[in-house]
Amino acid sequence: MTYRLIITIFFILFNLSGFCQTISGKVVGIMDGDTFKMLTKDSTLVRVRLANIDCPENKQPYSKKAKEFTANALFGKEVTISSQKTDRYKRYISDVVYNDSLSLTHQLLKAGLAWHFIRYSNDSTLQKVEDLARINHLGLWKDTNPIAPWEWRKNKKRKNN
Repeated sequence: MTYRLIITIFFILFNLSGFCQTISGKVVGIMDGDTFKMLTKDSTLVRVRLANIDCPENKQPYSKKAKEFTANALFGKEVTISSQKTDRYKRYISDVVYNDSLSLTHQLLKAGLAWHFIRYSNDSTLQKVEDLARINHLGLWKDTNPIAPWEWRKNKKRKNN
């Protein structure tokens, strides 16, 4: 019950913090661990990028596990997102609550399948969730030196230049 209350308060505060667009629809595609496609009630296909976390990139260790986790949690389900902005790829940036009370962002961090994206988030709660997964060697934290997706992208870009 407490967790459900925290999630509800989170969405209320998120909605009060500025212009916020709430969109409901059915998840029809999973791009990767932190991105999915949703068909809205008016039949518009939108892409959603989870806020505040970064999952391993394709070809990185644990990328398939993160994608499977997201697929198992969301695919074919009705969800509601609350988004304040879109990114340069026109994806809505949002967390998503599924099964009435579970934050996908929290669940991916808890399973050790994502990094708290501190470049875009200063949420100490998310950092604590990541720290617990790290301490308990869950998911990608089983590896001795996992490479954060933003570092992996930077290294890949350097190799291509």
